[in-house]
Amino acid sequence: MKKTRVLLADDHKIVLEGLRGLLEPEFEVVGTVEDGRALMDATEKLHPDVIVADISMPLLNGIEAVGQIKKTDPHIKVVFLTMHPDVTYATRAFEAGALGYVLKHSAPSELVTAVREALKGRTYVTPVIAGELLQAYKEGSHQRQHPFRRLTPRQREVLQLLAEGHSAKEIATILYISPRTVEFHKYRIMEELNLKSSAELVHYAIKHGIVSV
Repeated sequence: MKKTRVLLADDHKIVLEGLRGLLEPEFEVVGTVEDGRALMDATEKLHPDVIVADISMPLLNGIEAVGQIKKTDPHIKVVFLTMHPDVTYATRAFEAGALGYVLKHSAPSELVTAVREALKGRTYVTPVIAGELLQAYKEGSHQRQHPFRRLTPRQREVLQLLAEGHSAKEIATILYISPRTVEFHKYRIMEELNLKSSAELVHYAIKHGIVSV
């Protein structure tokens, strides 16, 4: 019987090796990547059945990467494995198209179950936040428009890269756009989020989990 093909994404090699050991008895791990852009490229090349991804990754965070992947391959199953026990992250993860949300410290006991559930098209939420997440959906608080969500996908990409310390020229190379376009996006981002300086932009990105410290 053909094994389910799984692609792993996390910016820590030691975590990737641990996940490989956890999943390989039951699934085929077809690849591992360490940033969101590599995740998009590997998905296109390897055609996995399931992606297990961290949220906080360099160049492009997991939620943004998965959102773009799901637009071109809506059938792919995604489980997020993260350190963030925050309902805000979970709602953004599910809005991006994930079926599972597992905290890293729970991976040994929950990850295999989450992948199995995803393959059946069912949602798995780590029990630690399940009640709070359900409450958020009942109250409709998950639908409250956060300023960050008003940014376009391209603006969110630029925001993360700026916050990581990349220059306009470097960002232009990464995104295949001109440095002038990068500067224009930066201006619009700061206007939309009411930020007055590059330092405020970096602080905002850290505070809202767009980049990790």
